[in-house]
Amino acid sequence: MHEIILHISNLFQSLGMPGLFINAAIESCLPGFPLPPDVLLIGMCLTIPQKALLYALICTAGSITGALIGYAAGRFGGRPLFNYWFRNKADKLEAVEKLFDEYGAFAVFFSAFSPIPYNIFAIASGIMKMNVFKFLLVSCLGRGGRFFFVSAVLMIFGETIKQYMNYFILGVSVLLVAFFVILYKKRHSIISKKNNNINDTKTIIEKKTNMNETNMEQEYANN
Repeated sequence: MHEIILHISNLFQSLGMPGLFINAAIESCLPGFPLPPDVLLIGMCLTIPQKALLYALICTAGSITGALIGYAAGRFGGRPLFNYWFRNKADKLEAVEKLFDEYGAFAVFFSAFSPIPYNIFAIASGIMKMNVFKFLLVSCLGRGGRFFFVSAVLMIFGETIKQYMNYFILGVSVLLVAFFVILYKKRHSIISKKNNNINDTKTIIEKKTNMNETNMEQEYANN
């Protein structure tokens, strides 16, 4: 198995930029694919730092293309396809659904930037019929943010930072997740307060209306 993976990796490397695009596309739509595009991206950025941002763009484009394939597969293949790919792992879809219910599009963004398997969320987005334009937007922000971050750091610091790259990505992912969770909860709290105020106002209006109707009925009875 290791030899097969190494052979595939060498094939992508020999293809250069098209290989990077294909690697990123496959990884974004094929669950369990063992070669994340970051490995090839890092190698290419270190070889020719001047093209690091171009490589990031190609990697992002490939990843989004693959994600759209995964999204379409989920949209039209539905749960049977997901269950086929993830045999005896229905809990994975349930976990993704809970994240979608809690955080919506932010969940896709988290998976696109962080080490969380992005392809699962791409397929699940199609199954749950997430708006395709919203899916594209958060995917571009997440994937683009990740790959451009990696390329920019390598372009600036070079080989010395390579061994710490995973820690950098993980650290930034944690900070982003924490930021958006706080932002989401704050926004949700504000909306809840507004809804409560609206309901309180409606209740007051209803009470006044009922009191006015009662007073009118009493006046009419007295007359």
